[in-house]
Amino acid sequence: MTKYNACIFDLDGVIVDTAVYHYKAWKRLANELGFDFTEENNEKLKGVSRVRSLELILEWGGVTKTEAEKEELATRKNDWYVEMINHMTPAEILPGAKEFLEACRAAGIKTALGSASKNSMTILDHINLTNLFDAIIDGNKVTNAKPDPEVFLKGAEALHVSPSECVVFEDAIAGVEAAINGGMKVVGIGSPKVLKEADLVVSGLNEMSLERLNKL
Repeated sequence: MTKYNACIFDLDGVIVDTAVYHYKAWKRLANELGFDFTEENNEKLKGVSRVRSLELILEWGGVTKTEAEKEELATRKNDWYVEMINHMTPAEILPGAKEFLEACRAAGIKTALGSASKNSMTILDHINLTNLFDAIIDGNKVTNAKPDPEVFLKGAEALHVSPSECVVFEDAIAGVEAAINGGMKVVGIGSPKVLKEADLVVSGLNEMSLERLNKL
């Protein structure tokens, strides 16, 4: 018997790591605008929406643009990003992610994706994981960004479970906060120093087991 009825997973940094593609696309944009964009800058954009990411990058570069120009730049960046993720393969699934999803489902635990990305379906289709989720809540279905719990609450709703029955898996501080704000348990994927609010922190889903899940 499992203690929790549902697991909700963020996509980027938990199931796959598309940060490198975001980085390459933002860097190309910054370079075209005449300044550089570093990996350090990229780290600061974790869990931040596309629009806000662009605003921060323009601030760092000391560049001012009109709203219409910003929209065009954000679209251009996204086109480059989509072009890259269209070449993704199942080899890019992070260690242990597929196995843990399968273990959850075998134990009768419902699974959902809770991601801010509007390209979640494209990624899941390319890595062949779509069939391992009972519900997919992504950037096309939510209006509020994390730490607002909307994405996770919609996930629980789609799975027909209460928030207290859910465990969220997140790699970003805003995501951990969103899960807590939604009244859910949360497992942080990454550094315990960074994700100190999480109920448990592991370096990846390869460190997770149903036993560890039930001990939360």
